[in-house]
Amino acid sequence: MVEIKKKVWPEYFQLILNGKKNVEVRLADFNIKEGDILILEEFDPETDTYTGRKIRKTAKEIIKFNPTRMHRTEEIKKFGFYIIEME
Repeated sequence: MVEIKKKVWPEYFQLILNGKKNVEVRLADFNIKEGDILILEEFDPETDTYTGRKIRKTAKEIIKFNPTRMHRTEEIKKFGFYIIEME
């Protein structure tokens, strides 16, 4: 088990804190595996500072994908992606 620190903007931090957001999309520029601990630190991009609030979450399921295998870069830039949590 490894602890991994990541910045989270305030609006997303609050959703995680409230239990309304339990899916995270991140650039796969770091190593992570199931069971690792994410230390999510609230970061305000407007002031370029950390607020001091932190949340610890365990990585439950990890799916790595490359969107350029499915879509052209121009489409990604134009439309972006949805993150859809299903029940």
